[in-house]
Amino acid sequence: MRKVWFAVLTLVYLELPMSVETAQICLHGQVGCHVPSLADLFDRVIQQSSRMHGISTDLHSEIEQFFFPSKNIIGKRKCHTHGILTPADKENAQRLGREQLTQVILRLLGAWDDPLSHLFQSMSQDKNQDFNHHSYNKALEISDMVHELRDGVEKMTEKMKLLGVLGDTVGYVSPEALVPSPAFSFYMQGKLNSMDYHDLLYCFHRDSNKIKNYLRVLKCTTFPGLDC
Repeated sequence: MRKVWFAVLTLVYLELPMSVETAQICLHGQVGCHVPSLADLFDRVIQQSSRMHGISTDLHSEIEQFFFPSKNIIGKRKCHTHGILTPADKENAQRLGREQLTQVILRLLGAWDDPLSHLFQSMSQDKNQDFNHHSYNKALEISDMVHELRDGVEKMTEKMKLLGVLGDTVGYVSPEALVPSPAFSFYMQGKLNSMDYHDLLYCFHRDSNKIKNYLRVLKCTTFPGLDC
């Protein structure tokens, strides 16, 4: 009798992984989907933005030590995102309002899609530089994370619209519409040199920190009861 029950329980156990499907994440409550709360979406994008900024910090430090070990770097090129007006601190970000702050975040993320892809491609094709294998991986990772984070923020934005937290006019804008064409296309022209690597990563490190902080401010203004 014990052998029979053991066999039955074993079959049930083996069947469980096959019968349980991983719930897909969606916003509109389709059948078989898990609908995340707005707080869940905020937590996900904030965690991802913090991780992205941490990786950008590491990669910027590695490139700086590789090319400029003495750290005597003369000047920095103006960031291609300089045309995107951003709040200077937390107080200004809070005063900006949810719609404007959300749009700033989306504009910054959109402006980094192509330059970071070009950064990784240039690093992988640069036969004259003995880049660390981890540097390649980090360059690829932050390039992928910008796409993923932008998608996450867009999902969060759609949820905020559904709940009436944001107006319908807020949304993603193509990179070409964000910054002047010459500034945007600078990093896309040919092979990057050592100063290009440094300046591009310096600018991304700066902007990724802004994105991380703006998302936290946006969560606090959306959920005013939080201790922020």
